[in-house]
Amino acid sequence: MKRSPLLRLLALAAPFAGWMALAALLGVLTIGSSVALMATSAWIIARAALHPPIGTLSVAVVGVRFFGITRGVLRYLERLVSHQTTFRLLARLRVWSYQRLEPLAPARLGGQHSGDLLARLVADIDTLENIYLRAIAPPAVALLVTAAMTAFLATYDWRLGVALATGLLTAGFVIPLTLRGLSARAGRKSVMVRGELTARAVDTVQGLADLLASNAAERHLAALHRLQQSFSQQQRRMAALSALQTALTSLVAGLTTLAILILAIPLVRAGRLDGVLLAVLVLAALASFEAVQPLPAAFQHLSRSLTAARRLFELADAPPAVRDPATPLPLPGDLSTGEVLRVENLRFRYTLADPPALDGVSFNVPAGSIVALVGPSGAGKSTLVALLLRFWDYQEGSIHLAGHDLRAYAQDDVRHMISVVNQQTYLFAGTILDNLRLALPALTEEEAQAALAAAELDSFVAALPDGLHTWIGEGGLRLSGGERQRLAIARAVLKDAPLLLLDEPTANLDPLTERAILRTLFTALPGRTTLLITHRLVELERAHTILVLQGGRIVERGPHADLLAARGLYWRLWAAQQTELALAQSSQNADGMSTAL
Repeated sequence: MKRSPLLRLLALAAPFAGWMALAALLGVLTIGSSVALMATSAWIIARAALHPPIGTLSVAVVGVRFFGITRGVLRYLERLVSHQTTFRLLARLRVWSYQRLEPLAPARLGGQHSGDLLARLVADIDTLENIYLRAIAPPAVALLVTAAMTAFLATYDWRLGVALATGLLTAGFVIPLTLRGLSARAGRKSVMVRGELTARAVDTVQGLADLLASNAAERHLAALHRLQQSFSQQQRRMAALSALQTALTSLVAGLTTLAILILAIPLVRAGRLDGVLLAVLVLAALASFEAVQPLPAAFQHLSRSLTAARRLFELADAPPAVRDPATPLPLPGDLSTGEVLRVENLRFRYTLADPPALDGVSFNVPAGSIVALVGPSGAGKSTLVALLLRFWDYQEGSIHLAGHDLRAYAQDDVRHMISVVNQQTYLFAGTILDNLRLALPALTEEEAQAALAAAELDSFVAALPDGLHTWIGEGGLRLSGGERQRLAIARAVLKDAPLLLLDEPTANLDPLTERAILRTLFTALPGRTTLLITHRLVELERAHTILVLQGGRIVERGPHADLLAARGLYWRLWAAQQTELALAQSSQNADGMSTAL
């Protein structure tokens, strides 16, 4: 049975229990100083009306100064400690969320919207800052102050204590709990709509070029505007409820003060209470309502925070598709000889309802060889890449890396042994040097220049005004497709892993750039054990073995020349792409002649 989101949040906050207790204590002392300041001031005014000797008031005057100063100092310290606790809790939540999210990628996150993920990891966690600062600490402070003030007034007459306790509990708990249903619905919907709004906003930013090209920007922005209006409506509803609760709290505070005054006057007449203390008790009771003023907002924030927590835990509780073994094998030693990779009778399907993506695939990759896996789109090539990188685990057959089952290694160790250049190289918003340091964090500028030279990108970088320190933009958008791929090649050179996995490294490039990139790859990484997965049959004369995949099965295998001679599927794919390459060359020659003329 799963624990409630509130209990789970408290468990995550447990390391900061001491800080939370200290903040609550400082909050109680702050309210105590406010009550003492009001009570002392009331005593001075009431006592001064009787024209006593000035010395009688001197201690109280010092008390007013003392409580006025301590109130400000304690409030500052309370805010300092409570915000420090909140920031530490948020830092822990962010790290915890990432640690839970990372094992889910990419298998369990494939069906998640990127904007929704962003909302959960950023906005929802930011919402949880209220769970302590505005939802847990204020009730604790209010209960302690209520108990202390009730005991204080009860020393004069138990009815005074009951009246104050009734007022404080009504204002702090009865009214917020009565209106909690309305605020809870608005809070939940506010969090949900905000998630949708964030997802739509991310779509708008990422797909702006396509929206403009398709003349669909207005329609998309209209949907964004409707979500914004819905979110604003929920915010206004929450603000209206907050205003109503504030008004009711002020009303209860006034009625409670009046009740205490009515109960205390007979005590003065009976001689059981000094007349000077009448103002003290009434104003002290009124000042104590400062402790319950934050509680209506606390219940609103609690509702929103719990909704955000549910969304976060819903994602974090998803079981990972791939798990590390209890005792993983250590990294193997030298892989320059022997067999690096062996795949035997591999079968895999994404769900039981899906047809097999791979069905009985078998091949091996000796050290130092180049093995190409080709085939039309949908043949199962990308699935094989995902299995080799342990993004998914296969159901039948085996994959052996360095002579051991792939699943016997830790996931990080598997990826340490494989260097990947894929069709969608992701570059971070940073400099060229920053992106190269993903492969080698301690990279020097000299080593970076050597890697760029191997990838034939050194002259381009040298021509840039800032060289290696050139900012390449979000996703490397300031670079062309060929330049991004060459930067990925430079990273592969720096990583120097035993197995190089090329997953459609030239997809979305024109045929001439594609051929140049592949030549750069094989030149920059000579003798590297390479598995090339592609549907583009370019530069495959360099491959020692070519495997032709169709419908999840290997239908042909052999070197380039033998497969052409067989005139099967490989020959048909090759012939079609040769025609495409010839057309591209003709077009380039025509453009060159036009420029010359």
